[in-house]
Amino acid sequence: MQKYLLGLDAGNTVIKAVIFDQTGRELAHAGEEGHSRMPSPGHVERDLGELWSNAKRVIRTCIDKAGISASDIAAIGCAGHGNGLYALDREGAPLLGIQSLDTRATGLVEEWAAEGVGDRTAPIARQRPWPSQTPTLLAWLKRHRPELFQRIGTVFFSKDFVVNRLTGSRVSEVSDMSGAGMLDLAARRYDKTLMAAYGLGDSMHMLPPLIESADIAGRVTNDVAAETGLAAGTPVIGGLFDVVASALGSGVSRTGSASIIAGTWSINQVIIDGPDLNGPVFMSSTFDRTRYMAMENSATSAANLEWLVREFFEGEHGEGVSPFDACCALAAAVAPAADDPLYHPYLYGAQQDGHARAGFYGMAGWHTKGHLIRALLEGVAFGHRQHIETIRRAGATFDEAILSGGGSRSRLWPQIFADVLGVPVCVAASRETGALGAAIAAGTGVGLFADFTEGATAMVRIDRHYAPNAALADHYKRRYQLYQDIAEAMTPLWRRLSAREELATGVAA
Repeated sequence: MQKYLLGLDAGNTVIKAVIFDQTGRELAHAGEEGHSRMPSPGHVERDLGELWSNAKRVIRTCIDKAGISASDIAAIGCAGHGNGLYALDREGAPLLGIQSLDTRATGLVEEWAAEGVGDRTAPIARQRPWPSQTPTLLAWLKRHRPELFQRIGTVFFSKDFVVNRLTGSRVSEVSDMSGAGMLDLAARRYDKTLMAAYGLGDSMHMLPPLIESADIAGRVTNDVAAETGLAAGTPVIGGLFDVVASALGSGVSRTGSASIIAGTWSINQVIIDGPDLNGPVFMSSTFDRTRYMAMENSATSAANLEWLVREFFEGEHGEGVSPFDACCALAAAVAPAADDPLYHPYLYGAQQDGHARAGFYGMAGWHTKGHLIRALLEGVAFGHRQHIETIRRAGATFDEAILSGGGSRSRLWPQIFADVLGVPVCVAASRETGALGAAIAAGTGVGLFADFTEGATAMVRIDRHYAPNAALADHYKRRYQLYQDIAEAMTPLWRRLSAREELATGVAA
């Protein structure tokens, strides 16, 4: 009997491979960090050849570490970051990889807002255009890089590219496509009227066949088996938008359950029974054949801490010491105070404002590294709170949340989330919730589980619980209001700064 499930997680920075048994026990893990290219301000791209090389390497390493026969892997599931734009040319060769941190299309989004394009897309996709949304980027290429646009044969997502390399199949699935505003959400299918609203009515041929997340997309080819150590013929399912996979892998599988992901992106999501709430949210994605995930997201989360560590703290604490743990220890030593500095987590813009920029505010001579790190941790949590308040205004309710992503590994940050949000926060035992969610979907796809909920019940365990500190409720209420006031005051200045960047880029060109 085949005993194991392989979950792959292709994020904006790292691709991971994890082998699980059917109880969720992790047998082996391997990860490989990729490199982003930033050829111009706001442009964030990756080399697809490197992504596939890294994928092959982590798969082989993971199988070797697990010490199992590859033929005992029942199925493979892949999760990957949503939106951005991954494309093959007409012959099926890798063409382009734009990551979901990209903001090149900010000007186009502003133009469309003035023209009311969102008023036409929202009733169909339940989503308005935003800078790194897939159809927005595709429309930007059509206008600014027409020669490249004409070479596109297939448009899909990071995990679809990995599935394509594993199997040769050019397909995508409903969770990623709906999360990118590419589907009629209620009907769960492509829509010509929607594509025409984006100015892409002539591009329907670029969209691959659409399958369900747990449907089998294809099987591992002989050539890939030789390169990776996988068994030829192993089923590979369609996979999942990584935020949905991470929710599933952290135990969020029932209607009304809430998932918060502190990763590269700030993800805040609640499972609902239909495509609509009482008000708009940033995006909705199909969760399974009948339910949906209502989301408020932006690129404003743990990527901020990654940047701070990379630029200022990496290597400072000695070999074998995690700089992330060391930074959180410095922050934990700071007692919250009314005059603590504040931080805006807008390194890659804000959700609807690609001009927004990060910044520390209110620093004084007596503030230390620990104060700045704590300000950053709180600023990220405030960004999540903004999104959660939008979901609640739309009518979704929940009384606790499960936190996942890199931020959940800290012992301090989940407590800050609980205090800032005012709800209990739980952390799943598995650190690799995206890969685990993909593995659960893979098990569902080959019949090991009846559905996603049964799979999550079998494979997910909760590790830690954090209750909000009532004594800090007023403190964080005041700081959150100040955080919002400063953002409002800075908005026109961010726009002036962006205009100067665009002018400098034009002069350099």
